[in-house]
This record gives sequence, structure tokens and C-alpha cells, in this order.
Amino acid sequence: MKVLIILALAAVAALSGFTWITLHWAYSSGERAGYVQKFSRRGWLCKTWEGEMAMVTMPGTVAEKFPFTVTSDSVAATLNKSLGKRVVLQYDQHRWIPSSCFGDTEYFVSEVHVIE
Repeated sequence: MKVLIILALAAVAALSGFTWITLHWAYSSGERAGYVQKFSRRGWLCKTWEGEMAMVTMPGTVAEKFPFTVTSDSVAATLNKSLGKRVVLQYDQHRWIPSSCFGDTEYFVSEVHVIE
């Protein structure tokens, strides 16, 4: 019985450590520019801001969609004020996050800059 408890605690510790590493160690970082076309606060238990940005390279071409997650309320407020304007999103990509509770996408936006 003690062995099962120790194995269960070790599994929980390993999953917690893996989750911490995936959330704090970025696989990649970058910037993308475009127009935010969808942005909302979602989730049953864990609420995060989820959005979608249309990236248009030239007028008349099909826009590529960039799904993203925002965890900071201050960044979400800045993004809400800039809806309809061209923005640059600075993001970190976190791969293999074990739960969608932390966000629906692997792209986490940390800063928003409005392009005039």
C-alpha cells in the first residue's frame, strides 16, 4: 500500500514538474502583425482570453489566421482597446502543455503594440 502511495505521489510530482517546465520555458518567441478579429474570455473553470488574428500580407489575398492566448488582464485590456486597428503581438510558444486549462493554444501573447 505504501508503494502505491509513493508511486502516486511521484507521478503527481513528475506531472507538476513537467507542467511547470512547459509553462516557464518557451519553445520559441516572436512577433506577428495583423488585425484581431476575434477575442473573448473563455473557459469553464480556468478563464483565459482567447483570440484570433488575421494576418494579411497584401490586399486581396487570403488572410492567414493566428490563434493566441492571453493570460494577463492588463494585456487583454490593451488588446480590447485596440480592436479594429493593426497590431503587433509579441508572443512565446509553449509546446506540450498537458491541459487546456492554461490556454487553448500554444501561443501566449505578452505584449501588444498598435501600428499607426
